[in-house]
Formats: sequence, structure tokens, C-alpha cells
Amino acid sequence: MTAQLTMLETPGGERVPATIAAPPADDPAMGAVIVVHDARGATPYLASVCDQLAGAGLFALAPHLYHWEGFSEVDPEGSWPSASQDMLRLTVTGINLDIDAALLHLREAGFGVGRVAILGFCMGGTVALHAATRHALGAAVSFYGGAVSSPYWDGIPPLLQLAPSLRTPWLGLYGEQDDLISLADIKDLRAAAEQAQAPTALVTYPGAGHGFHCGDRDWLYRPEAAEDAWKRAVDWIESNIEPG
Repeated sequence: MTAQLTMLETPGGERVPATIAAPPADDPAMGAVIVVHDARGATPYLASVCDQLAGAGLFALAPHLYHWEGFSEVDPEGSWPSASQDMLRLTVTGINLDIDAALLHLREAGFGVGRVAILGFCMGGTVALHAATRHALGAAVSFYGGAVSSPYWDGIPPLLQLAPSLRTPWLGLYGEQDDLISLADIKDLRAAAEQAQAPTALVTYPGAGHGFHCGDRDWLYRPEAAEDAWKRAVDWIESNIEPG
């Protein structure tokens, strides 16, 4: 179960690099998960998440959104101080094309939309919720997705505006000491998501801040919160995707 690089193709013919990981061939995947990376792009951490999903019996596919900027992998040591600004150069058109390319690839691999989940971290959590309003997927999970009350990108409204339109069962996982996302925003997001017709849940962790699941960044990582959140994420996906 070692994550590998592959290439996807958008409906318009653009090629999208992606990390992919699958369960053993003799143990067919129960479903598939589109993994959306954090602001640092395609790091070893992203590959480890894909491997963990494969270990849980899920086919993992992570498009490298920064290919539109001419690169896909960044420094895994976190020495890319401009990442939080560079990510703002992404566009809603490019993001949607990449997610749709992942869905097309999975459909051709035999995974209908009901058997597909989307999971994202940081800006990827924002993308995951956005995608869960565009498509009726099996499940969606956002780890500390930002842009709750003000947007990152033109064309993707703040999560408070998007959440009532969720078409996909959505789980939000947030730290209560997040310097980037206030407790007031988290509370409002929970209330907004509860207005959706799809099932939703939002769980918070005392003592955890932004990036608490990132095991490659010791100053952010909170093992107990990360372990509980990961279990909840996998359980949410397995409970909501359609059986194969």
C-alpha cells in the first residue's frame, strides 16, 4: 500500500497529476475517497493519508491542485512560508476541473458517485465542502476547512453560505484553539450545516489548533485529537457511502 503518482484527465483534456493508493488486489475497495491537500500541496504527509485510507479498505485519489501553477510537490519540512498566500492563486475553474477529473477517473474505475467520498485538510477542507454542494457524493469530511465567513477564491462563497446547500453527508472536524478559525465561526458553521437536507455533524477538540492532524509538524500535531478525528472520519465515510 504505497502511494504512487498517476495522471488524470479532465473532460477538456488537461492532464492532472495525482497521488493514488489502493487496497491489496485481493481485497476490493469498499469505496473511494478524493483527498484534497492542504496549502502545502503534495507532501509526504498527503501520501501517508492516502496510504492510511487504503489500509482502511478505501481507494484514495488526491489531485495535485497546484499543477495549474506549474508545480505539484513542495518542501515537506514546512519551509514554504508563502503557501497561505500562494494558495489564493488557485481558481474555482481549476479546482472544479480537478475534482471532476478525479470523479471521472473513479467512475471509469467502477465507483459511482454514491460510493465516492471527499476528504480535505485546511484549504482542502474548504474544497471538500464546496464539492459536496456541487455533487451528491456518498460522504464528505473537512478537517479545519477555512474561509468560513470570508472567501478564499472568487466563485466559492464562504462556508457559512455554502453549508445550507450541502447535498452530501458532511462531517466537520475543528480545533477549539485554531488561530485561523474562530470559535464563533465554528459555532455558526455548525448551525448553517444543520440547515442542509443532508446529514451533518461538526466536532471540536479542546487544546487543538489548526493542522492538529498533521503528524509531520510537531508544533501543530495533537495525537489524541488526531486519532479520534481520523476514526470519526473513516467511520463517517464507511457509514454513508453506498455499498459496492
